[in-house]
Amino acid sequence: MITKAIIPVAGWGTRRLPITKIIEKSMLPVGNRPLVDYSVQELIKAGVKDIYMVISNVEPCQVREFYKDNLALNQYLIERGKEDRLKLAKTLPDDVTIHYTIQDPAGKYGTAVPIAMVVEEYSLNEPVLVFMGDDFIWNPGGESAAEALIGAIQDDSDSAILGVEIDKEKVEKYGVLSVEDGKLHSVVEKPSPQEAPSNMINVSKYIMSPALLKQIVKYVADNNYGPKDQEYMVTDPIDEYIKNGGVMRVAPTTGEYLDGGSVEGWLHANNVVCG
Repeated sequence: MITKAIIPVAGWGTRRLPITKIIEKSMLPVGNRPLVDYSVQELIKAGVKDIYMVISNVEPCQVREFYKDNLALNQYLIERGKEDRLKLAKTLPDDVTIHYTIQDPAGKYGTAVPIAMVVEEYSLNEPVLVFMGDDFIWNPGGESAAEALIGAIQDDSDSAILGVEIDKEKVEKYGVLSVEDGKLHSVVEKPSPQEAPSNMINVSKYIMSPALLKQIVKYVADNNYGPKDQEYMVTDPIDEYIKNGGVMRVAPTTGEYLDGGSVEGWLHANNVVCG
């Protein structure tokens, strides 16, 4: 059973300026809860007990505040006879712990970096779920992304990647999965519709085996990209992991991918969730 998950939420959210000047991107509201909480609650439902959040060094951290008990609010609700709302104010079950790792925004940048930081800080040596903090899969009443990933692996040496099917004419905006016998062969970044190996895109939701986690740590440690050179993309060590014989199974989902990283995506997410 997989009981640990990593969620990076340290980015500045520059595509969403100016609102992200005062609201962290992962805390932008979709319906009546922040973006990141859709992933958190999904992971908890799938059996995760330890969540490793990678946050920025900017204070106060809104993510950390959201997942803390607000004792003053709780007392107010009790005094006003609104005890029925206490469960809404409690954002984390007692048996789930969020651990925080601080990432300096001026340091190394890219999707591989926060994963490597958590693995090293907590000496993780078991399969973990990895979800980004600014998007989620909406599938009420159906199989969640976490459940699909867990169902795809056969043992602890397997990794898995979530695949979302979209209109092939739109694939040039995404990393597209090349799949062979249910396993990932490679991720082709932003191909033309004619050159795309499939219409299944990468939405950065994974199960990562211990071997893959070690590959990511090595990749970040061994490379020294400058801030204007290139990002430390997690797809690079994933490609290396597969070339070395690692298995990454592809878990299709019937849910809808909702992305809060752009204004249009965020508005659509609100329309879907609230509609």
